[in-house]
Amino acid sequence: MTLSHHVDSLKLESQLLAKAKKTVLNHHEQYISSYYSNEPVPKYEIPKHSTDGELVYKYMKEGLSLDGIPSLNLASFVNTEVDDVPLRLISENIVKNLADNDEYPSLIECQERCINILSNLWNAPKGSDGVPHTVGCATTGSSEAIMLAGLAMKKKWQEQRKADGKPSDNPNILMASVAQVALEKFARYFDVENRLILVTEDSHHLIDVSKIKENIDENTIGIFVIMGSTFTGAFEPVAQISKLLDEVQKETGHDIKIHVDGASGGFVAPFVYPHLKWDFSVDRVVSINTSGHKFGLTTAGLGWVIWRELEYMPESLRFKLDYLGGLEETFGLNFSRPGFTVLHQYYNFLSLGREGYTKIFHSCIQNARLLSRFLEATTYYECLSVIHKPINDDQKKEIFTLPHEEDTQHSEQLVYNEGFLPGLPVVAFRFSKDFREKYPDLPQSMVSLLLRNKQFIVPNYHLPPDELEKEILRVVVRDLVTLNLLEKLMNDIVEATEVLIRAHDSVVDLLQSKEVTTAQEKKDIIYKVLLSITSNGTEDVRAEQIDKHDKPGLGHHKHKKSYRGAC
Repeated sequence: MTLSHHVDSLKLESQLLAKAKKTVLNHHEQYISSYYSNEPVPKYEIPKHSTDGELVYKYMKEGLSLDGIPSLNLASFVNTEVDDVPLRLISENIVKNLADNDEYPSLIECQERCINILSNLWNAPKGSDGVPHTVGCATTGSSEAIMLAGLAMKKKWQEQRKADGKPSDNPNILMASVAQVALEKFARYFDVENRLILVTEDSHHLIDVSKIKENIDENTIGIFVIMGSTFTGAFEPVAQISKLLDEVQKETGHDIKIHVDGASGGFVAPFVYPHLKWDFSVDRVVSINTSGHKFGLTTAGLGWVIWRELEYMPESLRFKLDYLGGLEETFGLNFSRPGFTVLHQYYNFLSLGREGYTKIFHSCIQNARLLSRFLEATTYYECLSVIHKPINDDQKKEIFTLPHEEDTQHSEQLVYNEGFLPGLPVVAFRFSKDFREKYPDLPQSMVSLLLRNKQFIVPNYHLPPDELEKEILRVVVRDLVTLNLLEKLMNDIVEATEVLIRAHDSVVDLLQSKEVTTAQEKKDIIYKVLLSITSNGTEDVRAEQIDKHDKPGLGHHKHKKSYRGAC
């Protein structure tokens, strides 16, 4: 039996440093060089003395360099690139507080312009003056935005119940089991029963629309509909759900409203699927949220939530504050927050325009579709994401129901995208059925680990509880995933898979071979397996090259290991 124990590395380091001979430093050098070898960087208490800022920067930079490379983080939907020009704008306004309306009126005006732009992008109904009567606010992200939208639904329902003389103490809300955790947090934090609707393979791992009606009662405050599942990237059918809710109202009188979680899809859909009816063009949609820091292409820390009319934001949730010289009306879970993200968003709207956003997202969808087709063509994988799956004309008419506007130019590329099932530029994939049957014991999670050796961050995780037996790998194809980078990723996925196949076959040979009689033979095979995995297959490739060069008749001398380092 192997003995093992836990080593407290920090404690051990402190003990050894206490015994070590210190480098002699004068007072000035103490602030420059003490953290080199004499003492560890403080981790638990603030140091007694000041330290040179350049030194602190250096050590913090060294530590942060061990993080994953943001451009290779294919797990995240969050934007990881900022160009030099908007970075200047950010730097110049980094200290401005979005909560200080009177002090920074130009900043607040930029926020209002962003809300107007998003309202029009989401087909908000216009009043007699030709202007949308929406109301909205910036948030720290979609999580806060969803909390606010859910609170508005709950308060609206409670007020109506009290007006009707009915109890209002058992609200419930509907959402799919693939809902992002922020939606579930809303229900738990604000005492709302969460009625999760199961997902199925037939519904493309989205909400099972046929199960919605049976979960609705007089206490249902609304339904969260997801425009872009974080599992597969697919869009839930907002218009179809709205029609079902129309039927429910006719049958029961329950008027159920929709909040659309458009954290990612709120930006992607208007530019890539212009005829998809999902936003305020659907009468039952009363609020929409999105993340500026995802496909809005800003830095992290910005979300948006917009209500179609002021009536859907109950007055009881709005606060009027006499603060810093002016009267402010607020609705939010935070107060002080940085304002530069709002400026970044407005900058993107002006600099990219509809043309820029369209080209960026079309490129993302195109590359995601290529990756999907490639993975399935290898026969190693099958894709659960849907954007590469073509649809026929009848399906197009059923899905893309928003009428064409004569004064709007829809390019051929956009119409082309509507020849496939709609979704985010996300590729969710797993071992194919044939592969799983041939290699039932091969862990898919090791593909993720091997890709991490190549610096690619590709998560492997289970689907929701109702499909828990299914594990998927997921790649978010953001605008930084160029064709060049995609080629490298595709090659590395295949290499990682074939490394695992070779390792699996070696283990099977070890277990089944009758010729393995000595402990050394077993040890050699186990070593080969471990070397194959830990080297990410490079030793296997090297062995193949050696065998190729050592074949008789090729004019090569028998290859031997060289311990000379390469120049």
